[in-house]
Amino acid sequence: MDGKTTKMPKVAKVKNKAPAEIQITAEQLLREAKERDLEILPPPPKQKISDPEELRDYQHRKRKAFEDNIRKNRLVIGNWLKYAQWEESQKQVQRARSIYERALDVDHRNVTLWLKYTEMEMRNRQVNHARNLWDRAVTILPRVSQFWYKYTYMEEMLENISAARQVFERWMEWQPDEQAWQTYINFELRYKELDRARQIYERFVMVHPDVKNWIKYARFEENHGFINGARKVYERAVEFFGDEELDERLFIAFAKFEENQKEHDRARVIYKYALDHIPKDRNKELYKAYTIHEKKYGDRSGIEDVIVNKRKYMYEQEVIENPTNYDAWFDYIRLVENEGNVDDIRDTYERAIANVPPSKEKQFWRRYIYLWINYALYEELEAEDGERTRQVYRTCLELIPHKIFTFSKIWLMYAQFEVRCKDLRQARKTLGMALGICPRDKLYRGYIDLEIQLREFDRCRILYQKFLEYGPENCITWIKFAELETLLGDSDRARAIYEIAVGQARLDMPELLWKSYIDFEVQQGETEKARQLYERLLERTVHVKVWLSYAKFELNAENADNINVELARRVYERANDSLRSAGEKEARVLLLEAWKDFETEIGDQEKLEKVMTKMPRRVKKRQKIVNEGGVEEGWEEIFDYIFPEDEMVRPNLKLLAAAKQWRKQKEVTQSEPSINEDQSSTTPETTDNVDADDDSSSTSES
Repeated sequence: MDGKTTKMPKVAKVKNKAPAEIQITAEQLLREAKERDLEILPPPPKQKISDPEELRDYQHRKRKAFEDNIRKNRLVIGNWLKYAQWEESQKQVQRARSIYERALDVDHRNVTLWLKYTEMEMRNRQVNHARNLWDRAVTILPRVSQFWYKYTYMEEMLENISAARQVFERWMEWQPDEQAWQTYINFELRYKELDRARQIYERFVMVHPDVKNWIKYARFEENHGFINGARKVYERAVEFFGDEELDERLFIAFAKFEENQKEHDRARVIYKYALDHIPKDRNKELYKAYTIHEKKYGDRSGIEDVIVNKRKYMYEQEVIENPTNYDAWFDYIRLVENEGNVDDIRDTYERAIANVPPSKEKQFWRRYIYLWINYALYEELEAEDGERTRQVYRTCLELIPHKIFTFSKIWLMYAQFEVRCKDLRQARKTLGMALGICPRDKLYRGYIDLEIQLREFDRCRILYQKFLEYGPENCITWIKFAELETLLGDSDRARAIYEIAVGQARLDMPELLWKSYIDFEVQQGETEKARQLYERLLERTVHVKVWLSYAKFELNAENADNINVELARRVYERANDSLRSAGEKEARVLLLEAWKDFETEIGDQEKLEKVMTKMPRRVKKRQKIVNEGGVEEGWEEIFDYIFPEDEMVRPNLKLLAAAKQWRKQKEVTQSEPSINEDQSSTTPETTDNVDADDDSSSTSES
């Protein structure tokens, strides 16, 4: 072999490497094997034992196999169990017992092993052996409840009640879970031992002090007719848990117990006590139960109380989640005020005003400040505590950042409160301090109104002077000052005030001031002075409303020669000329319309026709749209007014424009008829002008 070389076997070459037409998967192979039962072995033949010799031989072989398995896997309890069960099937109880004992030496904490062992003894009616085994099991493993359950069940089935009770007592010394106690109680109830069951309940609620266990105890008393006992159990439970560990389930059960006993007043008291002592976040079901109880057995006031309490809880949750939700505070306070408890109302107000807005912007303070206002009004009107009201106002004024913003309403309300308390000195001091710290128009007006009500007109004059020094452009202030002097009968002083006012360089509403001045002169019967005022006003403005008011004044003025119509017509003519020169077409149209109505009312036909010749025509034009950047964006249609007077003034300009147009057309085309060229190139605006000329010429001819 050393001289010969070893040849490698030839590997068959696959010529066609294309996939087969029929593909077979592993799943198909397994399915075919399953269908054909290829892996199922035939069962071994049954062996029939016919004589004791064969039986001994069979038992020897089986025992040797079991022993071998145990020797190989001594810690596998399943092998021991199979061995013991086989011995039991051979009616060899002593051998099976020996096997179980050997297994317990290996693992004495195996629960299954103990259970199988004791079950074997009970099946074979070995009661004492089983009892001994249960004693050993519960001694070694006292926390395994299954041993105790089966032990007590066995004693009860043997009708050994005292022994079963002793087992239960041994079990209870270990303080097992709730189900074990309940099993013991049910055991005593099966034999009508109510006193023993009650004693067990007493121990039970101390070992497991849960609300549901106290409720079970009370229901046990109730179900067996011990009403007073049940009530005492509930009362003890309430005392046991105290105010910190109270549970709404206990009170609901207690109230329903009283409800079943027709003690509705007791149930109502229980509900109210619970609502007062249980935190709001843990009594939702309590509210529902209380509402249902009141709807079933309460009167209208009781139902309203329940609803009010529920709403109070809702508002409480809202203000806890968002303390600056002042709308929720308003609703909450209104609800508390309806109850009428002064201490609760004050406490709620104090909690509300403690939530100062975090920002120093006035918009966030507008709703908040009304909490203080409502608080002060409540103390004054409802509680009738003047000193506390004064303290509320002062605290509020100290809280407001007056250098940034202020609330004139608070200052004025405080001053009015002091006036109601007949302390004018403090009221004036308060308003004076307000004007010194943060002068406002509303403060001045409120202070002046207060002095007017007190008939202190000299003080009013001084305040108006200060007010005008603070805001000389305020026309309302000038008007009110002049009206005050008018009411006091000092017309010259009022006129002087008006003169100073109209002489101001800057006014916020000058038209209102001039109107008030003119109305003042009219009321005083000074027609000439009123006319002079109109003339002075027209020197400053040519607004159409001024002209219309002037014409109306001349028409209604008292004149000795009864020339009101002529004076009014003269005003209209002046107004038309003025507006025409100013180029105010819209205002001019309004004036002509008013003039036409005036002439129609007067009934002078000739003058009316003259006004009608001045009425404009409304024409449509196109103009370019130019944006802010100066870019053209297209065309738009507008309406314009063409006045006959304006067209008659400009005939030469129109003729010159036509001549230039003709010359231009002549230079462009010498051969074509110039008249056709003029007609085709005439613009819409020129056509309108021509029409206007035709209308004016026809009017002049007529």
